[in-house]
Amino acid sequence: MKVGILGTGWIADKMAVTLTGLDKKEGIELYAVASRSKEKAEKFASEWKMPKAYGSYQALVEDPAVDLVYIATPHSHHYDNSVMAIEAGKAVLCEKAFTANAAEAKKLIELAHARKVLITEAIWTRYMPLSLKVNELLKQGVIGEPTQLSASLCYPMAHKERILRPELCGGALLDIGVYCINFARMYFGSDIEKVTSEFVIGETGMDMQENIAFHYRDGKMANLQSSVMCRCDRKGLICGTENYLTVDNINCPEKITVWDDYKPVAEYLCPENQVTGYEYQVMACRDALRDGLIESPYMPHNETIAIMLQMDELRAEWGIKYPNDLRQL
Repeated sequence: MKVGILGTGWIADKMAVTLTGLDKKEGIELYAVASRSKEKAEKFASEWKMPKAYGSYQALVEDPAVDLVYIATPHSHHYDNSVMAIEAGKAVLCEKAFTANAAEAKKLIELAHARKVLITEAIWTRYMPLSLKVNELLKQGVIGEPTQLSASLCYPMAHKERILRPELCGGALLDIGVYCINFARMYFGSDIEKVTSEFVIGETGMDMQENIAFHYRDGKMANLQSSVMCRCDRKGLICGTENYLTVDNINCPEKITVWDDYKPVAEYLCPENQVTGYEYQVMACRDALRDGLIESPYMPHNETIAIMLQMDELRAEWGIKYPNDLRQL
């Protein structure tokens, strides 16, 4: 499977590191890159020893050798870039947040279904072995009946352009809060009765930090914190009627620890041969293409749309609007 990368920013670099480090037997090739600047594309391709560099996104999606397009542009551009790829018949792995809003997500997924083209959200934690292990442990009942969950993710990056600018769909929610939301929904599901929140808005009108609580119909609760103003331990905690478990780094799970009477009784680590953690979503796309699927079982389309709807509702409550929200699709 030949992968083409749209964009040359830091996240594109991370994907290049990942695919370069993959074992060749996985059958995945870092093949092409596109930028709006031919010079940037050629520099990126040279650095990562890629066969093809394009000075336009359209040229990359029209390359018949490209099997999968990885969208590594800002949130604000995900919809247009993904539409371009789908209309060219290319499978798409689109970075989180999937789009700017739920309307874009629905329209994009409708197009993929109409064209019978694979598209899936690159929310990498959904595809990771340790993420899947948490669900396995919960089903085994190692902590009894789960009743409460918390997740925190904070990085001091309030100065970054992608966070500050409304036209780039900035703020903490779409950039890192989405990981906390996914953490809760992966393990406690989607039967959420009520959502409450507290938030801080920055000078440019974007959310800088927030506390979000999910109240589930069966009595479970999830407490989620995200911020671009500070650092935190990035921990996930799931508490049950008998024991509890912790996840080190909800953004890229490194270790699961099961606790009994406040003592660690079991530990599970990420695979030793893991490159960066980005590889699992690409391998999932390879497998989906092999099986003729247009969505990945790891991140179903209805779940992507539901999370975008949740974030739309939170933004509406907080008074945050993006230019994309005014578009007629």
